[in-house]
Parts: sequence; C-alpha cells; structure tokens
Amino acid sequence: MMIGRIDNVNPLNNVQNVRRTQEKDTSYSTTDQVSVSDEAKAAAEAYYLNQVAAETPDIRQDLVAAIKEKIKDPNYLNQAVVASTADRILASYGL
Repeated sequence: MMIGRIDNVNPLNNVQNVRRTQEKDTSYSTTDQVSVSDEAKAAAEAYYLNQVAAETPDIRQDLVAAIKEKIKDPNYLNQAVVASTADRILASYGL
C-alpha cells in the first residue's frame, strides 16, 4: 500500500508533528512572575487618590445649608461664636 500526498499535504508528517509538539509542551514546567516597582506602586496610589479627589465635591452642600440655617438665627451669632471662629481661622494658618 502506498500513501501519497493529497493536495501537497503528507498525512504522515502531520501525525509526526503533532507528537513532537505534545512532547515539547509537557517537558516545560515554568511559572510566571510579576514584580511591581515601588515607583509603579506610588504612581498607582497617586492615580487612585486623584480619582477619589475628582469624584469628591469641592463644597459639601449639606454643611453649607446647615450653617446658613444657624446664621439666620439671631441668637447664634454672639461674641463667643465669633471669637471661636476667629481662633479656628488663625489656627488653620498656624498663627
């Protein structure tokens, strides 16, 4: 019996090539590793914090509304409240 080529394909070569590739695949046993530099970690953290800052509103409307209501009350603004506010402003500037 003679095995001939069919459309320029030799069926015996295909079987031999499959066996060779299977043998090569099983002989390799490697593991992949990924290492991330400290610079990349810092950049990722900065990116995350930037995203959080972008999503956070600059003005907290709930606090502004509460303070506006307090200021409307004439009994709220007295000398003690003004002095406390001035002290907090000076402390925020380190004075």
